[in-house]
Amino acid sequence: MQPSPHPPRFVFLDLGNVIVSFDRDRAHRQMAEVADTSLATVEAAVADDLQTRLESGIIDWSGYHAEFCRRTGTTPDPAALAAAASDMFTLNAAMLPVIAGLERARCRMGILSNTCGPHWQHLLGCRYALLPGPFECLVLSHEVGGVKPLPGIYATAALRAGVPPESIFFTDDIPAHVGAAREAGWDAEVFESAVGLADALMRRGIPLGL
Repeated sequence: MQPSPHPPRFVFLDLGNVIVSFDRDRAHRQMAEVADTSLATVEAAVADDLQTRLESGIIDWSGYHAEFCRRTGTTPDPAALAAAASDMFTLNAAMLPVIAGLERARCRMGILSNTCGPHWQHLLGCRYALLPGPFECLVLSHEVGGVKPLPGIYATAALRAGVPPESIFFTDDIPAHVGAAREAGWDAEVFESAVGLADALMRRGIPLGL
């Protein structure tokens, strides 16, 4: 899709591997330690759709914990397991000037993310100044009951943004999620770096001042 001749009226950013990076292997090792079991047991327990069910709101953390216990034959404390599963994020500091530039340009922003309650609450607990910060619209999969790349979450996001789909710019590190956004009528690009995103936004007429 070619960039719109007019600057976007709303910018949605993905969360994982855009605003923050994450290390799922680290989470699995920590979960194994808390559950007093092997890494292989944890990886087998979460290998199928368990995380997707949590992120889509089909189950909550208590449901996830119960299924994890059943699959691993363990009984870890629910809060300790949630902390172990969530302590895997690192702020992508390179994104800070890009987000600051968007805010300075008075461009409305939101987050569109496949995530779950424990992960989001952990990120809020990190007290990053930019979460939720300038993001006026938070479309989190576990709250809206839909995940990328299914069409419904994009429709929900556009409705909450209150602008036509063609006025939305979106970036995500997963090509399938970008493709689904384009199918929804959005302007979207795969995220590769903060520098690349800044260039994409400035080519679309947003004066980031970078």
